[in-house]
Amino acid sequence: MNRLQERITTSFQAQGLMATLGAELALVAEGEVHIALPFSERLSQQHGYMHAGAITSILDSACGYAALTMAPPGCEVVTAEFKINLLRPALGDRFLAIGRVQNAGRSLTVCTGEVQAFSGTESVPKVVALMQATIATIRP
Repeated sequence: MNRLQERITTSFQAQGLMATLGAELALVAEGEVHIALPFSERLSQQHGYMHAGAITSILDSACGYAALTMAPPGCEVVTAEFKINLLRPALGDRFLAIGRVQNAGRSLTVCTGEVQAFSGTESVPKVVALMQATIATIRP
Protein backbone atom coordinates (compact mmCIF):
# COMPACT_ATOMS: atom_id res chain seq x y z
CA MET A 1 0.00 0.00 0.00
CA ASN A 2 1.43 3.40 -0.94
CA ARG A 3 1.24 6.57 1.19
CA LEU A 4 -1.81 7.93 -0.62
CA GLN A 5 -3.78 4.70 -0.15
CA GLU A 6 -2.66 4.50 3.48
CA ARG A 7 -3.79 8.08 4.15
CA ILE A 8 -7.23 7.52 2.65
CA THR A 9 -7.69 4.06 4.18
CA THR A 10 -6.77 5.26 7.68
CA SER A 11 -9.27 8.12 7.46
CA PHE A 12 -11.98 5.93 5.92
CA GLN A 13 -11.64 3.34 8.70
CA ALA A 14 -12.19 6.10 11.28
CA GLN A 15 -15.62 6.94 9.81
CA GLY A 16 -18.41 5.44 11.85
CA LEU A 17 -21.04 6.01 9.17
CA MET A 18 -19.20 4.11 6.45
CA ALA A 19 -18.75 1.16 8.84
CA THR A 20 -22.43 1.31 9.84
CA LEU A 21 -23.50 1.27 6.19
CA GLY A 22 -21.14 -1.60 5.34
CA ALA A 23 -19.28 0.48 2.75
CA GLU A 24 -15.75 -0.38 1.63
CA LEU A 25 -13.02 1.38 -0.27
CA ALA A 26 -12.75 -0.14 -3.74
CA LEU A 27 -10.15 2.13 -5.37
CA VAL A 28 -7.85 4.94 -4.30
CA ALA A 29 -5.93 6.90 -6.93
CA GLU A 30 -4.79 10.48 -7.24
CA GLY A 31 -7.95 12.50 -7.82
CA GLU A 32 -10.32 9.51 -7.77
CA VAL A 33 -11.86 7.29 -5.09
CA HIS A 34 -14.42 4.47 -5.39
CA ILE A 35 -16.59 3.24 -2.52
CA ALA A 36 -18.57 0.00 -2.78
CA LEU A 37 -21.81 -0.72 -0.93
CA PRO A 38 -23.80 -3.98 -1.06
CA PHE A 39 -27.57 -3.80 -1.00
CA SER A 40 -29.04 -4.24 2.47
CA GLU A 41 -32.69 -4.29 3.47
CA ARG A 42 -31.58 -2.36 6.57
CA LEU A 43 -30.67 0.52 4.25
CA SER A 44 -33.75 0.36 2.04
CA GLN A 45 -36.70 2.67 1.92
CA GLN A 46 -40.38 1.70 1.97
CA HIS A 47 -40.48 0.61 -1.71
CA GLY A 48 -37.46 -1.68 -1.40
CA TYR A 49 -34.96 0.64 -3.11
CA MET A 50 -31.68 1.57 -1.48
CA HIS A 51 -32.41 4.71 0.54
CA ALA A 52 -31.29 8.01 -0.99
CA GLY A 53 -29.55 8.82 2.30
CA ALA A 54 -27.24 5.81 1.92
CA ILE A 55 -26.57 6.60 -1.76
CA THR A 56 -25.84 10.24 -0.94
CA SER A 57 -23.57 9.29 1.95
CA ILE A 58 -21.28 7.02 -0.05
CA LEU A 59 -21.11 9.53 -2.91
CA ASP A 60 -20.33 12.45 -0.57
CA SER A 61 -17.53 10.37 0.98
CA ALA A 62 -16.16 9.30 -2.41
CA CYS A 63 -15.96 12.96 -3.50
CA GLY A 64 -14.45 14.01 -0.17
CA TYR A 65 -11.80 11.31 -0.30
CA ALA A 66 -11.02 12.13 -3.93
CA ALA A 67 -10.38 15.70 -2.75
CA LEU A 68 -8.23 14.43 0.12
CA THR A 69 -5.97 12.66 -2.38
CA MET A 70 -5.07 16.11 -3.71
CA ALA A 71 -4.79 17.91 -0.35
CA PRO A 72 -1.35 18.78 1.05
CA PRO A 73 0.07 16.56 3.80
CA GLY A 74 -1.25 17.50 7.23
CA CYS A 75 -4.49 18.92 5.81
CA GLU A 76 -7.96 17.44 6.04
CA VAL A 77 -11.14 18.04 4.04
CA VAL A 78 -14.80 18.67 4.80
CA THR A 79 -17.74 19.04 2.46
CA ALA A 80 -18.79 22.65 1.96
CA GLU A 81 -21.65 22.02 -0.44
CA PHE A 82 -23.09 19.40 -2.77
CA LYS A 83 -25.87 18.97 -5.28
CA ILE A 84 -27.20 15.51 -6.02
CA ASN A 85 -29.45 14.34 -8.81
CA LEU A 86 -31.20 11.03 -8.16
CA LEU A 87 -31.80 9.74 -11.69
CA ARG A 88 -33.75 6.55 -11.02
CA PRO A 89 -34.64 4.26 -8.13
CA ALA A 90 -31.52 2.72 -6.59
CA LEU A 91 -32.22 -0.91 -7.46
CA GLY A 92 -29.37 -3.38 -7.45
CA ASP A 93 -27.35 -5.96 -5.59
CA ARG A 94 -24.41 -3.63 -5.16
CA PHE A 95 -23.54 0.01 -5.68
CA LEU A 96 -20.34 1.81 -6.57
CA ALA A 97 -19.78 5.49 -5.76
CA ILE A 98 -17.10 7.14 -7.89
CA GLY A 99 -15.72 10.53 -6.83
CA ARG A 100 -13.41 12.49 -9.15
CA VAL A 101 -11.59 15.77 -8.69
CA GLN A 102 -12.36 18.29 -11.42
CA ASN A 103 -10.37 21.20 -10.00
CA ALA A 104 -8.16 21.28 -6.91
CA GLY A 105 -7.53 24.75 -5.49
CA ARG A 106 -5.75 25.85 -2.34
CA SER A 107 -8.86 26.03 -0.19
CA LEU A 108 -11.65 24.52 -2.32
CA THR A 109 -11.77 21.44 -4.51
CA VAL A 110 -14.60 20.78 -6.94
CA CYS A 111 -15.52 17.14 -7.48
CA THR A 112 -18.05 15.26 -9.52
CA GLY A 113 -19.35 11.82 -8.80
CA GLU A 114 -21.78 9.12 -9.73
CA VAL A 115 -23.29 6.04 -8.17
CA GLN A 116 -23.60 2.98 -10.36
CA ALA A 117 -26.01 0.13 -9.56
CA PHE A 118 -25.13 -3.46 -10.47
CA SER A 119 -27.71 -6.26 -10.60
CA GLY A 120 -27.05 -9.98 -10.77
CA THR A 121 -24.56 -10.85 -13.45
CA GLU A 122 -25.22 -7.78 -15.58
CA SER A 123 -21.91 -6.26 -16.59
CA VAL A 124 -23.32 -2.86 -17.55
CA PRO A 125 -24.27 -0.78 -14.50
CA LYS A 126 -27.04 1.81 -14.35
CA VAL A 127 -26.18 5.28 -13.08
CA VAL A 128 -28.60 6.09 -10.26
CA ALA A 129 -27.14 9.37 -8.96
CA LEU A 130 -24.89 12.24 -9.98
CA MET A 131 -23.23 14.75 -7.66
CA GLN A 132 -21.27 17.95 -7.83
CA ALA A 133 -19.47 18.72 -4.58
CA THR A 134 -17.33 21.53 -3.23
CA ILE A 135 -14.85 20.29 -0.68
CA ALA A 136 -12.99 22.63 1.67
CA THR A 137 -9.37 21.96 2.65
CA ILE A 138 -8.76 22.60 6.34
CA ARG A 139 -5.60 22.81 8.38
CA PRO A 140 -6.35 21.32 11.79
